[in-house]
Amino acid sequence: MAKYNMSLESTSKLIMQSSSELYEDKFFKMFVVLNEQVCVGMISLYEHSSSIVSIGPDIFKKYRQRGYATEAMKAAMDIARAKGYKIVCQQIRTNNNASIKLHTKLGFETDNYVFRNRNNNEIVLYIKSLI
Repeated sequence: MAKYNMSLESTSKLIMQSSSELYEDKFFKMFVVLNEQVCVGMISLYEHSSSIVSIGPDIFKKYRQRGYATEAMKAAMDIARAKGYKIVCQQIRTNNNASIKLHTKLGFETDNYVFRNRNNNEIVLYIKSLI
């Protein structure tokens, strides 16, 4: 697990460790979210199909509500678009108000259909076109 206030050297090592870009034969890439030279979180891209990707932002608690997740999501969507993905599909827990607010702010859409995922959490899909 990443630690708060990682050095630039430690951050670089973490990025190198996630450089394989494959997980279960699908594209997967993790990026470190930096503020100057401080690691404030991580964000990942995971391929579901040749046109659909999900993005997993994780901003460390002490750095939340400062806009890092918004900027990291925008950068991740730019990367996904450049790699040819057309849709971002997010599974968001119904009780994760911060994530719902973030995705709404970024223009994601939902039909508010609630289902239970394999961990038995109540989930709603949020979708955004990258085209």
